[in-house]
Amino acid sequence: MNDLLNQLRLIGDWLTSSAQWHGDEGIPQRLLEHLTYSGLSLLFAALIGLSLGLLVGHTGRGAFAVASVVNLARAIPTFGLVVLVVTLAGLSTTPVLVALVALAIPPILINTFEGVRGVDPATRDAARGVGMTEWQVLVRVEVPMALPLILLGLRIAAIQVVATATVAAYPGLGGLGRFIVDGLSRNDYELVVGGSAVVVVLALVVQILFNALRRAVVSPGLRVSASKS
Repeated sequence: MNDLLNQLRLIGDWLTSSAQWHGDEGIPQRLLEHLTYSGLSLLFAALIGLSLGLLVGHTGRGAFAVASVVNLARAIPTFGLVVLVVTLAGLSTTPVLVALVALAIPPILINTFEGVRGVDPATRDAARGVGMTEWQVLVRVEVPMALPLILLGLRIAAIQVVATATVAAYPGLGGLGRFIVDGLSRNDYELVVGGSAVVVVLALVVQILFNALRRAVVSPGLRVSASKS
């Protein structure tokens, strides 16, 4: 209990220090860098994962390939991928984005695929029976019904990316991971704990935002069904 109180005291002292809120190495600048890496990675991953998930889920073709890609991507260590791409491409934001995109694609892809594939076939047939095109069936029927799982995949990916974007600091780039890496190199425990706390808070904020988004865009009936499944 005393250790926990001491850690909370360290975090409080670090966060309330004015030095942490100014300059190129302050929390606002590092947070902006972290959000930039995370946001770009999630955007690219969503474009890839949603497109493939919707296509394969709607057509039913390529399910084995989707499962293989997802399993392969999950097996790749993020830090190892960063080191490999840094070695091949040099020090830049590219290795960080590649690693984070590879991390974020699997949950988006598999949840989108499962969500669309899980739509009742009778509902699809009814939509086609009233004259809807395949595109209209996807957009007006399948996507709304698959939305809880799609948002779940995006939420999982976003939290993973936010938590893992700290790897950007290892090849010498910025982000909140800079506090952790610099703290370890200087044996500055307060810097490590404070930086870690900011990452945790950011991940919690992302969780809250996605929960609010889910309540706003998913119909109550689908929310209840998703929570029971």
